[in-house]
Amino acid sequence: MEEKFIAAWLANRDKAARMGVRLRPVAPEDAMATAKRWISGHRESDGFGILADKCHLELSLEALVVDKRFTALFTDEQANTALTRLLAAGYRF
Repeated sequence: MEEKFIAAWLANRDKAARMGVRLRPVAPEDAMATAKRWISGHRESDGFGILADKCHLELSLEALVVDKRFTALFTDEQANTALTRLLAAGYRF
């Protein structure tokens, strides 16, 4: 399941890049640790604000964290943090 999450995150990052949203690179071997660190922090993930401005939060790390396919990879607290950030930014499911 981790491999699918990483592939989805990298694909979303590529889509964001094609829209002109520059995100810091994430090495596949560090992706899970990076995702958990970012989602557990006090700030939104890399590019979250720009993706919100462009109405493409579906490409954010937060959206992947609450995706049913990947919720087992994260704690309830991490999922709640992601959901709170998405809702505060006006994301519609």
